[in-house]
Amino acid sequence: MGKYRWVIAALLFAASIIAFIDRAALSVAAPFVRADLHLSPAQMGTIFSAFFGGYALFCFVGGWASDRFGPKRTYAVSMLVWSVFCGLTATASSFTTLLILRIFFGVGEGPMGAVTNKTARNWFPPRETGIVMGLSPTGGNMVGAAFASPLVAALAIAFGWRMAFIVIMLLGLIWLSAWLWLMKDRPALSRRVGEAERQYIEAERGEATADTREVMPLGYYLRSPLVLGIAFAFFASNYILYFFLSWLPSYLVDVRHLDIRSMSIIGSIPWMMGLPGCALGGVFSDRLLTRTGNPMFARKIIVVGGLLIGAVLLALSTQVTTTGAAVTLIAAITFLNATTPLACWALVQELVPSRRVGAVGGYVHFLSNLSGIIGPAATGYIIQYGGGYGASFVMASMVAAVAALVVCFFVRSPRTATLRPVEQG
Repeated sequence: MGKYRWVIAALLFAASIIAFIDRAALSVAAPFVRADLHLSPAQMGTIFSAFFGGYALFCFVGGWASDRFGPKRTYAVSMLVWSVFCGLTATASSFTTLLILRIFFGVGEGPMGAVTNKTARNWFPPRETGIVMGLSPTGGNMVGAAFASPLVAALAIAFGWRMAFIVIMLLGLIWLSAWLWLMKDRPALSRRVGEAERQYIEAERGEATADTREVMPLGYYLRSPLVLGIAFAFFASNYILYFFLSWLPSYLVDVRHLDIRSMSIIGSIPWMMGLPGCALGGVFSDRLLTRTGNPMFARKIIVVGGLLIGAVLLALSTQVTTTGAAVTLIAAITFLNATTPLACWALVQELVPSRRVGAVGGYVHFLSNLSGIIGPAATGYIIQYGGGYGASFVMASMVAAVAALVVCFFVRSPRTATLRPVEQG
């Protein structure tokens, strides 16, 4: 049996690395950008959140497009748009222009998660879904965030912060060429996939998901309590992710008093812990599924455990006094937080018919990324007006704890819950 599906997984992994290098670049360059454009913390928080204004909406649009036009074309357009607008960030001359560029950059990146989920649904059997979605997009995101700190800092110091955005734009355009050459929407359309591998994927996927079941109107799934519960868990995970992605570099400089070079190295440590969190969480969840045959249990335990323990560690991080202890706790939080998205994506694949996976996954991703609109901006105002960085850590802890409890008590097992819409009053 062939292994070409893992070439597709490698492309998805590489794309998610590039996405987070591009996305994290502004956070790493923030000390330079703030000084150059004379921006306050509140303005910087607004700019961080502006990205998610475009991103969140196009999570859903991109998911719908992947169902309608296929993941190959949808991801190609997505990568082209976000790479170009990442490069155009180098032309920003004011708060307003940077705000607009970030919105359109977010539009380009928006389809990434849903299209990755759709591609994994088409190319991989369920027993491999956890590890694939653990490594891409989530694992690649962590690697990208880790690489962003030293790469962007080195480029900014050597050539100025504007050049950093031009260089990382080129990474996306190189990936785009490889994607167009190697990718097909389904294994059956690729001459590089052997018959044995194609039959293995189709047989395993067809048996596990019962795609002969009736496909309901899209609104049926969008109103489902189960889908909304998954989205809320994803929201909390993303709140923590974007809190660190947007503000960790500034926290290390402002609170821990690190210089830019030290920050670029130390700031990459937590993200390095994210990749093993994705991989181990995916493997553990897949093995639980194989042993128990219960997708809800195998994925739900990952979500509740990661969010609840992460909430405790976020609260503890406000009490430490040394940089080493703070970074260690943040690394542990990142490790745990990385396990939640893969479980959410896997649940969507397993509970929703194939023809609705893209749109429903995009909807879940849209709701989850509202945290990106709320979180970074709120953090900026909390830092400036409401109690500093400590209060912002407490807020992230509360979001995670509430989400864990909601999933624990309201996302019920398949024995008593069906994918049904919310009752209308």
